[in-house]
Amino acid sequence: MTRSEHHRPEIVVGLVATPPDYPARVVARLATELADRLAERVDADVRWTVREGWGEVAPRRTGGVEALLDDLARRRTDDRWDVAICLTDLPLHTERVPLVAQTSVRRRVAVVCLPALGLRQLRAVRAVVPDLVSRLLTNAPDVRIPPAGWSPAELAIRVAAIRRVVDTGDGDAGELRYVASRLAGRVRLVAGMVRANRPGRALLGLSKLLVGAFGTAAFALTTNTIWQMGDALGALRLAAIMVLGLAALVAWLIVAHDLWEKPDNETSPELARLFNLGTTLTLTLATAMSYLVLFAGTVLAAALLIDTSVLEQTLQRPVHIVDYLNLAWIISSLATVGGAIGSGLEDEKTVRAAAYGYHPEPGGWRDERDG
Repeated sequence: MTRSEHHRPEIVVGLVATPPDYPARVVARLATELADRLAERVDADVRWTVREGWGEVAPRRTGGVEALLDDLARRRTDDRWDVAICLTDLPLHTERVPLVAQTSVRRRVAVVCLPALGLRQLRAVRAVVPDLVSRLLTNAPDVRIPPAGWSPAELAIRVAAIRRVVDTGDGDAGELRYVASRLAGRVRLVAGMVRANRPGRALLGLSKLLVGAFGTAAFALTTNTIWQMGDALGALRLAAIMVLGLAALVAWLIVAHDLWEKPDNETSPELARLFNLGTTLTLTLATAMSYLVLFAGTVLAAALLIDTSVLEQTLQRPVHIVDYLNLAWIISSLATVGGAIGSGLEDEKTVRAAAYGYHPEPGGWRDERDG
């Protein structure tokens, strides 16, 4: 039987999103259910209060996870939280392997690297955060809740992304790093970065590019020289043209909108490489999705506008659906290059949102500190 509400001790858990962009979305969803999960997993005789907060829009890149832990500890003290958990989309490393999470009992804070959790980040966070809170409180020790009753290694079993638990060597119990494997962990990290960067947002941000590509495709449909080219080129050459067109478009977007991250005093070469990889993959997925939309629209337009008899007269042979698909294929590939002109008309902030290291001022999120 639980104690009465009046006598139940209260523990305040702060959730901080840094930067307040994609991590804030995860925090918002987690905050609605974390108190119930803590009651179920940690202690039902405690009144769990969960607070949401923003971290820096441009979090410090120097100092790695220790800098984040220091900033988080100051926030915890200022807001009088019992413990604080930071969710970040910065790709963190330790000893050249991806860092999934790190706890600091001395500071009563922990950091979780969302990209290191892979694609199913919310599900993994639901498993990780209650255990981290329990570890921070019971290792302190905090007399308000009983000992955790589980070893840190059990978290590695519960969360697929975690492969090892490493003592930081600071001499304090609970100063632990949860790390991923070197190879599979890096693949998971990159996939998680693309997930956090939201290719769908990049696709919506390139609407003028798609409109420009459709305009180019519509003009090309009226040119019988393109019909003959589509008939003469084999599948291998059409595929090569498609790949070259998409690669040229991605390169143009990166160069024209200055999306390439350069190493400097604040950004290490390793971090810059990861940011550029995340940006390139995000744009690749976004342009590939726009290409599929363009291809489907071109097939439909070709079927409506080009009569079979007219196409047969030009090609001097019977035509089939494959001929229309090949025609749409070459036109879509050429139109992607024309669409690059349309991308130059996009709002700069809209296009820059595809850059992994770029974080705009947040909109629609409210820090509880602000009332």
